[in-house]
Amino acid sequence: MSERITVDQFDQLYETFERTAWRWETQPAYHEPSEAEPFRRWRAGEPDDLEWLTGWLETLRAAHAAGRQFQRVRVHHDPLTVYQRWGLDVITANVAAGEDIRVLPIGKARELGVPGEDFCLFDDRSVALMFFGNEGMSGAELITEAAEVARYRQWSQSAWQHAIPFYQYRDNYFMRST
Repeated sequence: MSERITVDQFDQLYETFERTAWRWETQPAYHEPSEAEPFRRWRAGEPDDLEWLTGWLETLRAAHAAGRQFQRVRVHHDPLTVYQRWGLDVITANVAAGEDIRVLPIGKARELGVPGEDFCLFDDRSVALMFFGNEGMSGAELITEAAEVARYRQWSQSAWQHAIPFYQYRDNYFMRST
């Protein structure tokens, strides 16, 4: 069973999950309006105070303090897109706030057969397939049918097992390729 949900309804899933929120990120760039100015400043070499990210970082810290886990695997292209390079700078704040983030090279993701579309797995009970347009996320399809959720759970476990922890990736893989 599935239903189409709005971005606001999707955001509520991050507030209401009980144990784990696991995200699979595949886009070479996201066109979120809230990121446009920080991304522009980064490309211009200007400092970023991360003020635009404050709400999300507070959500991460509160969840972490309550024993709820945020995990994410980001697929990285070869070579990295400019957006992905920016993401490596920004993501340190997410990790410091309690999010466990790993990176999986695109070739390995394809080898594992993990879907090429973004999704989130909430408490191993529901999956939100995320839809994007030129203005960022446009909605999601929420799946609760057990067999479908189990397929996504298998993909998430495979991706997580093969992904490289963020700091290990940044320090040992990314830094060598720049």
